[in-house]
Amino acid sequence: MSRLRIVFAGTPEFAASSLAALLESQHEVVAVYTQPDRPAGRGRKLTPSPVKQLALEHALPVYQPQTLKEPAAQAELAALNADIMVVVAYGLLLPQAVLDTPRLGCINVHASLLPRWRGAAPIQRAIEAGDKVSGVTIMQMDIGLDTGAMLSEVRTPITLRTTGGDLHDRLAIQGANALINTLDELATGSISATPQPEEGVTYAAKLSKAEAELDFHQSAHQLASKIRAFNPWPVAWCALGDERLRLLMASVEEGEHPACAPGTLLEHGDDHLRIACGENGREVLCVTNAQLPGGKAMAVRDLLNARHARLSVGTRLGQLTAQASEGDTP
Repeated sequence: MSRLRIVFAGTPEFAASSLAALLESQHEVVAVYTQPDRPAGRGRKLTPSPVKQLALEHALPVYQPQTLKEPAAQAELAALNADIMVVVAYGLLLPQAVLDTPRLGCINVHASLLPRWRGAAPIQRAIEAGDKVSGVTIMQMDIGLDTGAMLSEVRTPITLRTTGGDLHDRLAIQGANALINTLDELATGSISATPQPEEGVTYAAKLSKAEAELDFHQSAHQLASKIRAFNPWPVAWCALGDERLRLLMASVEEGEHPACAPGTLLEHGDDHLRIACGENGREVLCVTNAQLPGGKAMAVRDLLNARHARLSVGTRLGQLTAQASEGDTP
């Protein structure tokens, strides 16, 4: 089997898992591309991406162009004489000239079963939508947004306990393994790409903090899925008085219940909050992990023992007042 010369392009932790697998493989990583260092933390200190940190630990050349559209950046890439470019959550668009530069083109590790959930946040959108299965697709890149022909895929179930963080970590490992298998097959010429189906295309819009506020007029299933999808970021929340209560894990209590104002805290159990929801308040959302303002995330059992009075039966959870909302970051 021939050894491939690889240029790797990626930025976050998800991508670092694939780079780590490449470094353990028979193939040669000749250079790493990643986003420019960004301010992070309270001090807003310029911080290298997880991919850059891993690359520096292994003494790999690191390139951080603002864009790959400039001829100079494209010439720099061409000079690396790579067989293939592996792209994982890089964050920069690749012009056609870049896609055509490596001998075997560019391939991408995408965290969904294409063509479902093309775009920026496929992991969270799959959970939010109530999908029962997710996975990773390795595709040959073209100029479109996640439209390239598929080389391989792996599947994994989404359960009623799967959070965005859980699925992210699982797909990072499965995607890295699938990447190595695909590269080995590309090196021997024993794999070919299959065009994506024309039906079933959906787009995974980028996550924002603004959409993390819960609306208890939605169904219990919608709310529970959103809470799990947005854990650990941007974290679903609702107003508790003039502060924010963050909700981290929830499920649906089956059956129809007496009508109640959506957002009302109902009689609760020892380990869960019961919240009326749905258009008529006839559904019940059961929250088992939450975080009160100024506190740590914890099981509701511990939270109730610590500050039971703030979560008494009949309390109405809802929207923050305009004054409380200004400048308030969850």
